[in-house]
Parts: sequence; structure tokens; C-alpha cells
Amino acid sequence: MLMDINAIMKILPHRYPFLMIDRIVELDPGKRCVGLKNVSINEPFFQGHFPGHPVMPGVLIIEAMAQVAGIMAYSASDDATKKKVSYFMSIDSAKFRKPVFPGDQLRIEIETTLCRRGIWGVNGKAYVGEMLVTEAALKATFADSATEK
Repeated sequence: MLMDINAIMKILPHRYPFLMIDRIVELDPGKRCVGLKNVSINEPFFQGHFPGHPVMPGVLIIEAMAQVAGIMAYSASDDATKKKVSYFMSIDSAKFRKPVFPGDQLRIEIETTLCRRGIWGVNGKAYVGEMLVTEAALKATFADSATEK
């Protein structure tokens, strides 16, 4: 394990219930990152998605991908950038292949496709075991936080 939850919280501004990553197991700053998300029935979104048939919302799987990508990008950034927050710019080619259930562990793999003029592009894939459950192309940028304007 490269990063536990305490190390992740030193990088990402997200907190419960919106911190979607439990561990980083691989990191090549600016190029590739692999994170794990343990999906628990105790997550608040399962109360309404869906009663009697709990399924992790696809948008939250995408958010978990973005958080792993943020860790990778922050790890490759200078100190000035590390004081900024990352913002989504686009989500393309999202495919939800299989549902994710309580008790599953998501393995999120992120690979950089673009890093130019402060814009990061990544391809993300999420697996449960060996099964590909979600994939998407994401773009994000760093900007000052709303509290620093």
C-alpha cells in the first residue's frame, strides 16, 4: 500500500460522505494511479439507491475515478498547484457495464492521456475482481478554491 486514508486526506479536500477512495496501491506521478474503494452497505446513498436492491450510483463511481486521478495529478504538481482544487471539465465515453453492490471492492485504474496548459485528461477503468464494471474518459483542471477568491 502506498497511501492509506490519512495520506489521501492530506491531498484531497473531500471528506465523508464524499471521500470515495480508501487506499492507493500504485502511483506513477503524472502517469498512472490505482486506488481502492471498499463499497459498504453503510454508505448513505444506499438508503435511496435502491431500497431492497442496493446499487452504487454510476456517477459516484465516476467521482471515485476523478479522486484517484486527482491524487495522481497532485503528486506530479508543484507546490503552487497543490494549494488549488481540481474541477471536472468533462466526462466522455462513460460506460457502465455491471452494477456495483455492497461488499464489492472497486479497483480504479487511471492513466494520463493529456497534460497541457493545466488541463489533465485521463482514461479511467473500474473493476470488481477481474470484471470491468465502468470506464470513462475524464478531463479536469486546477483552480483557486472558492474560499481563496
